[in-house]
Amino acid sequence: MNISYNWLKRYLDTDLSAEQLAVILTDIGLEVEGLEKIEGVRGGLEGVVVGEVLTCEDHPDSDHLHITRVDVGEGEPLPIVCGAANCRQGLKVLCAKVGAVLYPDGAEQEFRIKRSKIRGVESLGMLCAEDELGVGVSHDGIMELPADAVPGTPARDFLGIEDDYLIVIGLTPNRIDAASHIGVARDVAAYLKSKGLPGGVRMPDVSAFTVDDHALEIGVTVECPEAAPRYAGVTVTGCRIGPSPEWMQRCLRAAGIHPKNNLVDITNFVLFELGQPLHAFDARKIGGGRIVVRTCEQGTPFTTLDGVERRLAADDLMICSAERPMCIAGVFGGLDSGISDTTTDVFIESAYFNPVWVRKTARRHALNTDASFRYERGIDPNMQVYALKRAALLMKELAGGRISSEVIDLNPAPAKEFVFEADLRHIDALIGKPLPRDTVRTILAALEIRILTERDDVLTVAVPPYRVDVRREADLAEELLRIYGYNNVEVPERVHSILSYAPKPDRDRLVNIASDFLSAGGFTEIMSNSLTKAAYYEGLVSYPADRCVRILNPLSADLGVMRQTLLFSMMEAVQLNVNRRNGDLKLYEFGNCYAYDAEKTDAGAALAPYVETYRLGMAVTGLAEPQSWNKRPVQASFFTLRAAAEKLLRRFGTDPLALDAEPLQSDLFGEGISLRLNGRELLQIGVVAPRIRRMFDLKQEVYFLEMPFDQLVRATRKQRIAAEEPSRFPEVRRDLALLVDRDVTFAALRRIAFAAEKKLLRNVTLFDVYEGDKLPEGKKSYALSFVLEDRTRTLDERTIERAMANLTARFEQQAGAQVRA
Repeated sequence: MNISYNWLKRYLDTDLSAEQLAVILTDIGLEVEGLEKIEGVRGGLEGVVVGEVLTCEDHPDSDHLHITRVDVGEGEPLPIVCGAANCRQGLKVLCAKVGAVLYPDGAEQEFRIKRSKIRGVESLGMLCAEDELGVGVSHDGIMELPADAVPGTPARDFLGIEDDYLIVIGLTPNRIDAASHIGVARDVAAYLKSKGLPGGVRMPDVSAFTVDDHALEIGVTVECPEAAPRYAGVTVTGCRIGPSPEWMQRCLRAAGIHPKNNLVDITNFVLFELGQPLHAFDARKIGGGRIVVRTCEQGTPFTTLDGVERRLAADDLMICSAERPMCIAGVFGGLDSGISDTTTDVFIESAYFNPVWVRKTARRHALNTDASFRYERGIDPNMQVYALKRAALLMKELAGGRISSEVIDLNPAPAKEFVFEADLRHIDALIGKPLPRDTVRTILAALEIRILTERDDVLTVAVPPYRVDVRREADLAEELLRIYGYNNVEVPERVHSILSYAPKPDRDRLVNIASDFLSAGGFTEIMSNSLTKAAYYEGLVSYPADRCVRILNPLSADLGVMRQTLLFSMMEAVQLNVNRRNGDLKLYEFGNCYAYDAEKTDAGAALAPYVETYRLGMAVTGLAEPQSWNKRPVQASFFTLRAAAEKLLRRFGTDPLALDAEPLQSDLFGEGISLRLNGRELLQIGVVAPRIRRMFDLKQEVYFLEMPFDQLVRATRKQRIAAEEPSRFPEVRRDLALLVDRDVTFAALRRIAFAAEKKLLRNVTLFDVYEGDKLPEGKKSYALSFVLEDRTRTLDERTIERAMANLTARFEQQAGAQVRA
């Protein structure tokens, strides 16, 4: 929410600076996210003053230049050479002195005025045109000022140029009452009043509102009062379309709105002034001279202002003429009913729409407008007629219109104050400090909250309807605390706590250990949104679209479902970096993934149909290590990622060689393996499928790993830390070259070895693999190294040979292996 400091001061009686206001706003719960100075004219016209041309003579060496002497209110006149055709003696002008910096209209670079000689004549300044100062676009000649302009007057003072400050407020959903300049002014005034400081709110005066004639009467019918509890309107005729005045354009630009024309600008101005959305219809386009607030048939086509044809739902509230739909109520106008360059007669709509109806319609059509933002959260139900009068008076003043009908106000059930009881003792407990009762009364009065009754610290209060978030005791405590001041609640000397016990192993602690380990290994942690695009899952078999958890009110089409896998958020991060020439990446992320399981729904209501898993995702791409002068660059590969994963598993006490590896059949991976521990899948690792890479326009290979982290936690729970004395006796190494079938894995041979020789065998490693034309078809050669040790004695050759013979026999029996010479 953008707030203009100058605009705010139209309604707030205070001399506080913008910086002081920013501190107060943050203190009272309207957090200021940014404070930016906005110059009325870039550079502020420093060094530019009013001057009077005392003499004007033709330059002897030019047919168009003039030699002038200009009085700038500093004693000695300045000699200035000017080429403007309208330069003459006695003219009052704006003069830029030496050292002034100008930003001509449309120019990016600054223009600095320097002491110079023009064709041999000294020039100590410049007489300026509008575009040279950046205050207009005319370059027909130097600006001619009125005869009463006083030389030496700063240009910014003469032109009435003032700087502004843009205050950016991070508005929370419950504070829609502050989504306007009046709302913010009201909050600041409440704070000042509670502190005994001067400050009050000046509401715009609408007492001059009168009906000029009854030239244009438009009837209104509301067929859905539950969706439109209040609907008001008035007509203004004889308007002249044109640009809005500069002061209004400055206000709108500060609010982030691009000015269009006086009629449209007035509706936007009132929106940001009062927080009441308005809609202006071209009265000539209201067929049948009647407004009907109703719904339309399912699938009715309707073209909105952005030129997009949308299909209406049966629950979309529409503003219609007697003949056709004209506007999606509270959300977006229609293409053929709004203000155009030929509009003269206007029907102004000011309504209170049901927040739920507006929210559903806005989400259904993926439309987010300034009006829907406010309607969805609940606007002031008593502001409609006041805002209508304000807009009508502005149209009279700025567009020359006439108010040509009585105000129509259909309000069958007027909004009432929120009345409830609040126990101040409970509020003191919530705040953490007992507030003086006089202070409570002062704050409530400043917030326009009436105390109906007071008995034994129990108040019955009446809250104005525009404070939609204050409906119970806890809400009232928040209002009191934010005005009293969070910083005024002292930190207690004693802290009370309750001991809690974490499960062992503690998953959060293991996540921290894993994060530290991976970060130390050169990986970078990323964090991404759990909401993602539904389009990612279309056509997938591994994670089908019908298993996505869908959001009922998505913020956008790109955030419509909960993610089923970390892969797509990881690929988005890779794409973002590669597009910015940072293509050497090692990334990891911890996060939840979600799925919808229809079988659980069918099994009974006792089982939740939603599954949530906590996962670790890792990805590498580009170079495995930073380039260096003393080693060749090596591309990251499957083995880069697998090595990092195996180190992590060892860190948590799981031997990677004890895992079963199986080929991975998944449409997420081009090639990959699945590692299983005790029959349960521990992780998937492989190269991302080309189809997935093309979705992100990535040409380089990406290797990805995903692990249900709770599986690793369960495996860690079963690990026991054991310590033993180092052996005093030497190890013995023996090597074997085995000819085996191509489908025999090292993991299988390793299991056979440890099962055959449990007492002496300490380790088995694979140091060579050979496949070639010198071997029989379908065969490969494994070179294995065996480490043997006896902790009670030194091994003799006879014992070693017996152990190796036992291993060889088992390999032959269980794996069909042959020992190579």
